[in-house]
Amino acid sequence: MTAPTQKLHILGIAGTFMGSLALLAREMGYQVSGRDHAIYPPMSDQLAAAGIVVETDMDAPLPNDAEIIVGNVMRRDMPVIDQLLNGFYRFRSGPQWLGEEVLFQRFVLAVSGTHGKTTTSSMVAHILDAVGMAPGFLIGGVPGGFGVSARLGETPFFVIEADEYDTAFFDKRSKFLHYRPRGLVINNLEFDHADIFDDLAAIERQFAHLLRLVPGQGKVIAPLDEPAIDRVLATGVWSPVERLAEQPTAGADWWQAHGELFCEGEPVGYLPDSIQGAHNRRNAMAAVALARFAGVPATEGLAALADFGGVARRLELKGEAGGVRVIDDFAHHPTAIEATLAAVREQMPAEARLVAVLDPRSNTMRAGVHAGRLAGALSAADRVVVHAPGDLAFDPTIALAALGERLAVAESVDQLLATVIADCREGDWVVSMSNGGFGGFPARLVDSLREVKA
Repeated sequence: MTAPTQKLHILGIAGTFMGSLALLAREMGYQVSGRDHAIYPPMSDQLAAAGIVVETDMDAPLPNDAEIIVGNVMRRDMPVIDQLLNGFYRFRSGPQWLGEEVLFQRFVLAVSGTHGKTTTSSMVAHILDAVGMAPGFLIGGVPGGFGVSARLGETPFFVIEADEYDTAFFDKRSKFLHYRPRGLVINNLEFDHADIFDDLAAIERQFAHLLRLVPGQGKVIAPLDEPAIDRVLATGVWSPVERLAEQPTAGADWWQAHGELFCEGEPVGYLPDSIQGAHNRRNAMAAVALARFAGVPATEGLAALADFGGVARRLELKGEAGGVRVIDDFAHHPTAIEATLAAVREQMPAEARLVAVLDPRSNTMRAGVHAGRLAGALSAADRVVVHAPGDLAFDPTIALAALGERLAVAESVDQLLATVIADCREGDWVVSMSNGGFGGFPARLVDSLREVKA
């Protein structure tokens, strides 16, 4: 690939997708700069290591000698966008730039769905790398063993986390419609992103459009018994489809039984014990299936997962102090919250307490769309502490009243930290769940426990 001399300036560079795009552009030889309101690890560390300068003055003059790449966090009413449109700048959305400059000549393996995208795509990249296929990737997290969320790779294979969120303020299609995948996983479909979609049907429509982009020689991999996915497939699919199931089921190409994986009726091997939680076992099955489409025999794909290092902020152990284990997770939807807590329960001693700390940060969660499901999703915890800043559209004390005395609510991260520290005791497992920086809560908790419990 010929290294260009162009410059890129990225608006909204601190987001996982845009920051990863910046890393790819830098690797291609572009001079990259950008701006965002705030930036935090792990993306801040990756950008700094790549020598990419990030500014936080959103209204500073735009560079005249760079193409402007617009992230989907940028709104039309922002002064910088008015500056962009009033000027004579060349600009594209991040997904459009990625599709036109990187993915158009790649064998794209995409992982989509409401949940499990980051873990499944990380598993696929790990499998391909383990067998010497050296793929490129762009993933919404930092896969263990790679240390970065994106790289170009050394072969045509490119693994991408295919997000259904909208592309930019001027392009309201889902981002994944720019990716042209050859192999596609649809893990699941639920209503989310209420700030973008009116209902589940609107999300399904975007996935129906995505299916039209998969070629006849491609592959679509999806679970059975998912009504929303069945509706999407019924709109039209022009590629071979493989179906996944939790047990031997009519119509399933892949299934599991007591930890053993089967493909087309033949045993492949056992899933590694290191893959914790039913949701991660489903992710692993999808990853092995997608890797097989790329040319990796199922037995080799499964064997490669034995040393899969996980993903940053997905059931990530942040530390242990005073006999208290602190785990950080990205869960921000009731289904993901419930799955995360179930996976942690699998690992815990029976007598240990599970303390769930929730930061309802996503636009959908703050709007209260999922408030009615939260109590059930958190019911596996012995203690629940919820961050309740003033901009929540619902009252957690009312929405979570069914939890009774297990529930505590804190208006600030500092107050939440004090609450958890005061309540923790030796043997507890604390699971912090947020899709944002959360004021550095998990790391701060470990440090504070070391001081308090010393």
